[in-house]
Amino acid sequence: MSGKRDREVGVHVTTQQLVALEGRARDLTFVQKARSHQQLAGRMQSAMRGRGLVFEELREYLPGDDVRSIDWRVTARTSRPVVRVYGEEKERPAILVVDQRINMFFGSRLAMKSVAAAQAAMLTAWRILGSGDRVGGFVFDDQTISDVKPHRSRNAVIAFADRIASLNGGLNSTYAVLPSPTALDEVLHRVAEIAQHDFLVVVVSDFNGHSETTRQLLLQLSSRNDVVCLLVYDPFLLELPSSGDIVVSGGTLQAELPLGQPAVRRSIDTFAKDRGDELRAWQRQLGLPMLPISAAEEVAPQLRSLLEQSAWRQRRR
Repeated sequence: MSGKRDREVGVHVTTQQLVALEGRARDLTFVQKARSHQQLAGRMQSAMRGRGLVFEELREYLPGDDVRSIDWRVTARTSRPVVRVYGEEKERPAILVVDQRINMFFGSRLAMKSVAAAQAAMLTAWRILGSGDRVGGFVFDDQTISDVKPHRSRNAVIAFADRIASLNGGLNSTYAVLPSPTALDEVLHRVAEIAQHDFLVVVVSDFNGHSETTRQLLLQLSSRNDVVCLLVYDPFLLELPSSGDIVVSGGTLQAELPLGQPAVRRSIDTFAKDRGDELRAWQRQLGLPMLPISAAEEVAPQLRSLLEQSAWRQRRR
């Protein structure tokens, strides 16, 4: 649905603009830090989860070593006790899900929700790459799902930005494709096939068309991975004008909303409140963060503040 004042807001975003966000992503963090209580481990303990332990070396047994770490085959061959030394694997690949459906083509002030979602996704992608992890994901609209496999590569992130910009550029007032409320569920099904264990999954969407299926898919993903939802919204529904009529368009169709009529205002208020209450209930029930990103404000400061204030903790296994 596009706003009457489309020309006054940021309607589209380019690959170059998304690539330029790299510098603004450096002070974001998706990892909660805690004091380390181990010797020689540094001042902070990483909360990143890995897939297990990585073999580093064999060395002679020293007093105090755990006898369970003795390599008995090497010990028998060398006639002296030898232990296997392991290091923690800290890689945590990330999958980003970016919504670019026609329902995201709405903006009342600074930018369309689709543009805000694109910026939030790319800030996240650049930060994850900067942390040394693989990053990829899915970008989808009402008929297309485009994916980039997770890579630890700047070129892969640029390719992801190009996919986002391509679908973003296809959104306009003459958009003729029928809206697909179930598209998000289709993408989450594909994410669940890939993110079997210890991924970071970041969903950037307004969650239009969310259902019990959406909830179950997020529950399934969050049971084995870290899931963060960036809920992109426009504050228009929360701050309706007190009078006057507005015209909204979903592409080929237009509708006039007489906001001066109490019944119309009540219906819109009820819709916005019920939707917000349901998504907040998901956050409590599923134990995953649902971080609100307003399309009417700069995205980077919002994301930075939300991540700093968020009390979410990654699950430990």
